[in-house]
Amino acid sequence: MSDKAVVLLSGGLDSATTLALAVAEGFECYCLSFNYGQRHSTEVEFAAKIADQLGAIEHRTANIDIGAFGGSALTDDAIDVPTDGIVDDEIPVTYVPARNTVFLSYGLGWAEVLGARVLFIGVNAVDYSGYPDCRPEFITAFEQLANLATKAGVEGQKFEVRTPLIHLTKQEIIQKGTQLDVDYAETVSCYQLSPAGEACGVCDSCRIRRAGFDAAGVTDPTRYQR
Repeated sequence: MSDKAVVLLSGGLDSATTLALAVAEGFECYCLSFNYGQRHSTEVEFAAKIADQLGAIEHRTANIDIGAFGGSALTDDAIDVPTDGIVDDEIPVTYVPARNTVFLSYGLGWAEVLGARVLFIGVNAVDYSGYPDCRPEFITAFEQLANLATKAGVEGQKFEVRTPLIHLTKQEIIQKGTQLDVDYAETVSCYQLSPAGEACGVCDSCRIRRAGFDAAGVTDPTRYQR
C-alpha cells in the first residue's frame, strides 16, 4: 500500500487534528480544501497555514459551488445562522446538503491519481451538530462506493476512509491535538466569522469548540466577538 494519503482540510479544529494524526502515522499527506460557496473563505486561508505548519507535502483548494443551490445557513445569506444552541434530534439549518459526499468524491479522485489508497476526514459523531454525513454509516457506505466506482478499486487496490476522531469527544480531540503540537490559534470553527477574523461565540460550532477547550483544561486561543 502507498504511504500517501489525501486529507480533507477545512481549516477547522477537527481537520487540523486529523492531519496531525495522519502525519504522526507516517503518511505523506496531500491536503484538499474547498471554496464551495460558504459564507466566508477565511477558513481556506487557515487551512493553507495549517498544511504548511504540519508538514503536508502539498495543499490544494478546489473551487466548487454547492452554494449555488442554497438550502443551508452556511451557503445562503437569506438563512440566518442559529445562535440558540443545538436542538436534540433535529438537523440544523447549518447542514449543507451532500457536502461531505462531494468533498470525499473530490478527495477520492485525487487519491486515485496520486496512487494514494487512504483518505482522512475529520468527521465526528459525538460532539457535533447532528449532520447525517458525519456518521459511521455514511463513511462505511462511501468506502464501499469508492471501491466499486474506481479503476483502482476494481483492480483490487482497495481504498480506505479513515475517521480517527469519529468516536471522540471534543475534549479528547483537543487533548490529542495538543499532544501533537497543533496550533489551534491557526484554526477557525465559527459559522459566521467577522471580516476581522473574530468568531461569533454563539453559533453551534463556537459553542462546541468553547466547551471542548474548557473540558480539556486547555486555553482557548480563539478571538471571540463576545
